[in-house]
Amino acid sequence: MTSSPGPEQLEPTPAEIAKVRASAEQGDASAQNRLGIMYADGLGVPQDDAEAARLYRLAAEQGNAIAQSNLGVMYASGEGVPQDDVEAVRWYRLAAEQGHALGQFNLGGIYLNGRGVPQDDAEAIRWYRLAAEQGYAAGQRNLGVAYTTGRGVRQDNVAAYTWFSLAASAASGNFLDDYVNSRDRAAERLNPDQLAEAQRLAREWDAPHPREP
Repeated sequence: MTSSPGPEQLEPTPAEIAKVRASAEQGDASAQNRLGIMYADGLGVPQDDAEAARLYRLAAEQGNAIAQSNLGVMYASGEGVPQDDVEAVRWYRLAAEQGHALGQFNLGGIYLNGRGVPQDDAEAIRWYRLAAEQGYAAGQRNLGVAYTTGRGVRQDNVAAYTWFSLAASAASGNFLDDYVNSRDRAAERLNPDQLAEAQRLAREWDAPHPREP
């Protein structure tokens, strides 16, 4: 099971798998996490959620934030481990507190839905914002939704468009059309002056946050 939207992963060669496995067996946390992803997605190895979770745990217990987030996903979904929202929260939080954007986003979702923690819109928005400020498109999109509905924040159509616009610029793959449509629907709720202001705010946010090529 993959834990976040992203580019399609290429099938590793047998030599690459052997190299990653050797590093993982020597205790390299990054390699353990990478091998866990291979087992979760069946990339060059038989798909095996239990083995993925085992490898994620080895890396997560060494403090690898990506593995912590991935292990949280496994607990949230009950794949490879017994479903356990409290454990999901624990691992998401460890990743989020290290500044891992996906961990922050997932923790926001936990608070929004009250799974394993008391439901708390304001806390959900706080974690979504931390992910969004790192350029994480799904976090930006969820902030746009929050400003549209006024859930956890003051309703603000200008801010909604700003975050939807940033999300659309950062998104790729299957999520791109959805985020573009959200931005375009947000534009319909603005008059020309408001739209110009929202576009200016998006440009100002983007300027000090260069995107990877």
